[in-house]
Amino acid sequence: MSALVAIEGLDGAGKRTLTTALTAELERCGARVTQLAFPRYSEDIHAELASDALHGRLGDLADSVYAMTLLFALDRRGAREAIEKLLATHDVVLADRYLASNAAYSAARLGQGADGEFVEWLRALELDRFGLRAPDLQVLLDVDAETAQGRAEHRESVESDRARDSYESDGGLQRRCLEVYRELAVRNWVSPWHVVAGTTEGTEAEAKRLGQLIYATDR
Repeated sequence: MSALVAIEGLDGAGKRTLTTALTAELERCGARVTQLAFPRYSEDIHAELASDALHGRLGDLADSVYAMTLLFALDRRGAREAIEKLLATHDVVLADRYLASNAAYSAARLGQGADGEFVEWLRALELDRFGLRAPDLQVLLDVDAETAQGRAEHRESVESDRARDSYESDGGLQRRCLEVYRELAVRNWVSPWHVVAGTTEGTEAEAKRLGQLIYATDR
C-alpha cells in the first residue's frame, strides 16, 4: 500500500523545507519517496493561466473565485494519471499543496468557513466529478500569517523567479486562509490531518514524528 501525503499551509509557512526533510527521513528508513507540487505552473496550461491571472495579465479573471478555483482544480485533474503511476511505484508521494489549498484560499476569499457551501462544492468537483484520489494524510504547517508573509517577502528578494502574486501579497487573505485551514484540520476534511504548530522544535524533529505517522498510515 502507498500513501499520498499533502503538505499544506500559507505561502512562506515552510512547506518546501518540511517536504525536503521528510523525504530524507523516509528514505533513511528505506521508503521509496517522490515529490510533486501544485500548482504546476511550468507543466499545465491551467496552472499557467492561473499564474497569469494572479499577476494581472488576464484582465479581471482573478476577480472570479470560481474561475480561479476551476483552473487550479483542472491542473490537478490533468495530473490524476501521473499521481496514480507515482503511487504504484513509490511507498510515499509527498504533495506540496493539494485539494485543501484550493478549499482554504477560495473559501477565505468568499468569507466562508470550512462548513460553508463552497468547500462542499469543491470536494464534489475534485473528488467526485474529477475522480482525484483523496490524500491519505494532510499536514498543516500552522505558521501565523505575519511570519509566513515575512518569509515570502524575503524569498521574493533573493529568488528572481519567486515574485509574489496577488494572493501572496494580501495579508488579510492570508490570515483568513489560515483560519479556514485550521477549521479543515479540526474537521479532518476528506481524510486525517496532522497539525505542526510553528517550528519550535525544528524541522528535523518534526520530520521524524511525521515519518512515524506516515508509516502507520501506509499499512
